[in-house]
Amino acid sequence: MASAINAKIEDDRSNLPFAFRHYSPDQLKEALRKMYLIRRFEEGAEESYTRGLIHGTMHLSIGQEASAVGISLPLNDDDMITSTHRGHGHCIAKGAEVSKMFAEFFGKETGYCKGRGGSMHIADVSKGNLGANGIVGGGIPIAVGAALSAKKQKNGKVVISYFGDGANNEGAFHEALNIASIWKLPVVFVCENNGYGMSTSTQRSTAVPNVADRAAGYSMPGVIVDGNNLSDVAEASYAAVERARRGEGPTLIECKTYRHRGHSKSDRNRYRTKEEIEDWIANRDPIDLFETQLKEFGFVTDADIKAICADAEKEIAEAIEFARNSPSPDLNNLTRDVYTD
Repeated sequence: MASAINAKIEDDRSNLPFAFRHYSPDQLKEALRKMYLIRRFEEGAEESYTRGLIHGTMHLSIGQEASAVGISLPLNDDDMITSTHRGHGHCIAKGAEVSKMFAEFFGKETGYCKGRGGSMHIADVSKGNLGANGIVGGGIPIAVGAALSAKKQKNGKVVISYFGDGANNEGAFHEALNIASIWKLPVVFVCENNGYGMSTSTQRSTAVPNVADRAAGYSMPGVIVDGNNLSDVAEASYAAVERARRGEGPTLIECKTYRHRGHSKSDRNRYRTKEEIEDWIANRDPIDLFETQLKEFGFVTDADIKAICADAEKEIAEAIEFARNSPSPDLNNLTRDVYTD
């Protein structure tokens, strides 16, 4: 009788989306927590900017949380990523401490890069994050170099290269995919296609309908997923990461997603309609979608969600306070960590 009950349970699970079959309830709750943490980090950064606590611009990933967290689910701590100017979510999904991230944002000595990197250049090598990059497409060849190193060392590591849709028209994108395929490197290229490279739509800038279509030219799988559906993203990432670990080479994943805010703080959003933005927020918000699935399949309760949200709020508030109270860099150390012999 016990075996029959277990078989029934497994049969029920087989009908669930990938993430709900493959990951435990605790792992899925942690995924939701990270999505909330990313959302609140971005909102906290935006609030800090408005209050004059942060100087310079920033690129927020509100609305793209499922992409960062879903891609990271099958990764090990020592697997590596390269990120983008819109990279706070990638950093948090890979396990960064938000207190050190805010300290970096605030230009403080306790930041990940001792206040020298700021929003667009946060790195956390201890967790495999080789750094964000202010150059469009700049992280793609770096990821290929890291993947070549991993292959030469035979250490089993996989590298994720995040980039936006605008980067797929850069020469570095094509050169990197070509060499990664020739050498069968353990790298997964992840295009977070939010529809716009700054203010130019992909329809006006890219000749092919989908960025993933370009994978065929480099003899690698090209996969298109709903970038706001965490389970779909996780499934594509798992298959690509396992392929890379087996030595079969790279994959190009295109996550179709959307940023709720403008390109940066100076963006007035005149190229997008109010109706388009409101539709994505109301009907395709990744956190709302994941919450609905978790409740539908019995993985969380409303009380669980309330606790997770409160935990994220508390962590962000404490992180901002930590950053505000941290020391600024000493001007006498202006060139420290900048130049070398």
